[in-house]
Amino acid sequence: MMLGKLYLIPTTLGDNEPLEVMPISVKKVVEQIDYYVVENEKTARRFIKKIHPKKAQDSLQIMMLDKYAEEIETRSYLDICAEGISVGLLSEAGVPAVADPGATIVRLAHEKGIQVVPLVGPSSILMAMMSSGMNGQSFAFNGYLPIDAAKRKKTIKDLERLSKEKNQSQIFIETPYRNEKLFTDLKSTLTPSTLLCIAADITLSTEYIKTKHAKDWKQEQPDLHKRPAIFIIHKEY
Repeated sequence: MMLGKLYLIPTTLGDNEPLEVMPISVKKVVEQIDYYVVENEKTARRFIKKIHPKKAQDSLQIMMLDKYAEEIETRSYLDICAEGISVGLLSEAGVPAVADPGATIVRLAHEKGIQVVPLVGPSSILMAMMSSGMNGQSFAFNGYLPIDAAKRKKTIKDLERLSKEKNQSQIFIETPYRNEKLFTDLKSTLTPSTLLCIAADITLSTEYIKTKHAKDWKQEQPDLHKRPAIFIIHKEY
């Protein structure tokens, strides 16, 4: 018997129609799969219903991948693939396993010889990079910066230095309710000539993407409160 596959299923970045931002192939996979590994059951069920309204909710087998899931439990999540049944890995937003805990399940699939099938969908990190005008040939994603203000400012300076030394754009994110504090620190810490891109609400009707030198951002105060945002910096030679 052939093994089932692990499908990496992207989700929307906000409350918009799934097929506005992803291909029909995602809908076709969701139609076929009843077993899912997810971070949040409620939002996962909502997404599945939105992309395929006719799928019966009681047919879904949901396996949780959150901070409460024990490693010994998650290692059994792909056992069903031995019976030829495929599993879908759903991100909370965007693509699975990038800035997302799903990477542990993908690694498990490789260990078990299960085919991993990534599906096309919106990635806020790549879409921000695409639209920033910065170096798309060399960039690094750094996740979240430190919460402590002093450590955060030091990290900003370190990333700025690294961007100049390697000619490499540096990408990072913040919890939405702390965006404005981070923006304040960026304006006060970055060298005036350093480029800063802010990309918020990507793919939504409220999408906001701008790249300016740090000195020019001091004249502007976009509303970033509780808006999912990507920040990119690049210090030019």
